[in-house]
Amino acid sequence: MKRGTARILRWFGLLEAGRRAELRLRMRQPRALPDAVILGAQKSGTSSLHNYLVQQPGMIEPLRKEVHYFDVNFGRGEAWYRAHFGRRGESGLNIDSSPYYLFHPAVPRRMRALLPDVKLIVLLRDPVRRAYSHYWHERDKGREKLEFEAAIAAEAGRLGDAHERLADGTLERSFAHQHFSYVARGRYAEQLEAWFDVYPREQFLILKFEDLAKEPLATLNATLGFLGLPPAAAVDLEARNTRRYPPMAEAVAAQLRDCFEPHNRRLEALLGRSMGW
Repeated sequence: MKRGTARILRWFGLLEAGRRAELRLRMRQPRALPDAVILGAQKSGTSSLHNYLVQQPGMIEPLRKEVHYFDVNFGRGEAWYRAHFGRRGESGLNIDSSPYYLFHPAVPRRMRALLPDVKLIVLLRDPVRRAYSHYWHERDKGREKLEFEAAIAAEAGRLGDAHERLADGTLERSFAHQHFSYVARGRYAEQLEAWFDVYPREQFLILKFEDLAKEPLATLNATLGFLGLPPAAAVDLEARNTRRYPPMAEAVAAQLRDCFEPHNRRLEALLGRSMGW
């Protein structure tokens, strides 16, 4: 769907209806699979990077940014997934940007079976800041009712054994796992290890949110180089999905820094680089 059409439909409150109609049409057409996937992490600049990328002439914008096929829409089937991307044989690279993919334990093997050669982009953020931003995202959406400290304390009980059951297929979907995983999603090393078990490391580009925020054009061009595309000649570098929220209580921040310390060091050992957190 062209951006101008999407803006008009959004203005009249008809964007989702328009997307559904176009999706039904596309499912009867020969469609491509994505060449690249932004896996996450959620609240780490995935929307901004996706927006910068799809402005480039070598990219094909998907029907929607977050397709979420390999996590919550897997039962819809391959034809449904393909319908979100460009026509088969169309010039350009297709991209799927669904930030729950990195964390969902069933996604790596599902994706490997369908997209063995895909290029994988990961954005990581200071996990303390990421958790707080995630929390306020859920508050703004009306899904989270607890205060931040209480939500952190309740997380393990809320998630229960959902991660294990999603991994072994005995659970199809978990609302808490998707929306209330503030701390769990910041344990990046264990998530990347699961991905490295099924994809070679040369298929990954690991970026930092902090670099994207500080030097968006340089980060975009590094990504374009990874995808085999030329540097950006022109791009609107406005950040997406940003919000202001109250400062985090220092005692809670200190607690989270201590919590994430061993996981951050494990991540640095895994990647062979300092993350600065």
